[in-house]
Amino acid sequence: MERNQTILSLSLLSTDNPVFNCYCFWTSVLVIKMLMMTLLTAFKRFSKKAFVNPEDLKLSKASDVQLNDPDVERVRRAHLNDLESILPYLLIALAYVASGPNATTARILFCLAATGRILHTAVYAFRPVPQPSRAISFFLTFTITIYMAFCVLIKMAKYI
Repeated sequence: MERNQTILSLSLLSTDNPVFNCYCFWTSVLVIKMLMMTLLTAFKRFSKKAFVNPEDLKLSKASDVQLNDPDVERVRRAHLNDLESILPYLLIALAYVASGPNATTARILFCLAATGRILHTAVYAFRPVPQPSRAISFFLTFTITIYMAFCVLIKMAKYI
């Protein structure tokens, strides 16, 4: 019995499982989005000549180190928010896939979570929009992450 459960669990984390494939797709989207935030930060630094290291000043003919450019800091805060939100989401979403959720529910949640993070970046880093737009987009993914965590917790509690 235990061997069959192990095989079933492993098959949940394979390309034979459409939920896992959907997870991989949206994970790729979010990872690319986070990497693009790194490039956006660099672009803002160059365009504003706002470098934080003296050795970087030679790259742009900037005269001195500039630590607090508001445009650069806004992009950095959006990127930090990604790190604080997306990484926990990706971890719990993988556990959620392994727990064998309803396929339709899981696929909708993955799409909504990724959309929430993309919208969060759009209204925070690209075109600041008045609240509650940023809060709504943040809490969309946050709520989905909490929901998935509780689903996994409840399903796995019987193994403790």
